[in-house]
Amino acid sequence: MLSAAQPIYLDYHSTTPCDRRVAALVLDYMTEKFGNPSSIDHSYGDVADLAVKQASQHIAELVQAKPREVIFTSGATESINLVLQGLPAPYPQKIAITPVEHKAVLDTCAALERKGLAEIVILPVDDRGRLDLEVVEKACTQGLSLLCVMAANNEIGNIYPIEAIAKIAQKYTIPFLCDASQAVGKIPINFNDWGISYLAISGHKLYAPKGIGALVIKKGLQLQPLLYGGGQQQKLRPGTLNVPSIVGLGEACRLRQLEMAADEKLIAQKRDRLQTLLKLGIPNLAINGDIQNRLAGNLHISIPNIPNKAIIARIRHQLAISTGSACTSGVEAPSHVLRAIALPHSHQEGALRIGIGKFTTNTEINQTSSILIQAIEGIRNYL
Repeated sequence: MLSAAQPIYLDYHSTTPCDRRVAALVLDYMTEKFGNPSSIDHSYGDVADLAVKQASQHIAELVQAKPREVIFTSGATESINLVLQGLPAPYPQKIAITPVEHKAVLDTCAALERKGLAEIVILPVDDRGRLDLEVVEKACTQGLSLLCVMAANNEIGNIYPIEAIAKIAQKYTIPFLCDASQAVGKIPINFNDWGISYLAISGHKLYAPKGIGALVIKKGLQLQPLLYGGGQQQKLRPGTLNVPSIVGLGEACRLRQLEMAADEKLIAQKRDRLQTLLKLGIPNLAINGDIQNRLAGNLHISIPNIPNKAIIARIRHQLAISTGSACTSGVEAPSHVLRAIALPHSHQEGALRIGIGKFTTNTEINQTSSILIQAIEGIRNYL
């Protein structure tokens, strides 16, 4: 999908390219079927309203929810804020989170705590970023207003046992918020059978446009809206619906349901090949995270005592990989995820996140290994 002059794109955790099939549908609803779904007096509105309903159906089918449980948002960050800031009184809310959550969770919880609206309980993880279910249950026994655990980590790629965590929350009648932005479309999610209360989805992580997402809310649960100004979306998220992007998200979810299993199998094979090549060519290379339970496209590595910024400076015109989460770019402090797993400083300094996706080719995998190995050899020779 990229021209030969452009770098090889391996930052799929940051964002995915929009699937051309999705983009074609988005364009159609921007230029031809451009009606407002709230316009009930003519066919343009009818067409748009039907498209929104179909998108809700596609999303619901992918995550095993009901279409009426789907609320459209601008992305997972907004979805997470709708839950964390919309929890009903009494205050302060007691919210349990892991230290490796996305900044949308961590920063919102910190803001609520500063305002005296929440008490935050941190559920520790081990040096691989794994969460002990006994720790989760102990926190639940002490009473919580909300339990919040991500389905998959956006840096080290860990997949968390969401079904088991949701069952623990259910056992103690505690609402459970799951940030599934990195997981939906990559691993199976069963919203209703697992007992998840709130599920956050981001379109641009699964080959849909940026600026569109969803919050799936279990029927019967109530949240306070953050915005006012209309009755759209059950009065929880007012404003004119972004129909083209909603259609795009729905189509992307439909395609992921059809293609996810086969795609992720091939992606994992490419990841494993790249990992093998890099380990053979780079002495002391370390693989971070839970290697047995990670996203198929995730490869998080450390090259001890080789600054990752030096590596990026050498390869940025050939490879698009990252030193960490895009949400913390411009922040000089080391990654909060790597700090939470107590990664040695030398490994934090040399950490790189490689994200492989459905459009990554085998040729690009081979080229990537050669580029990285040569770059690191050059830096070591210079040092």
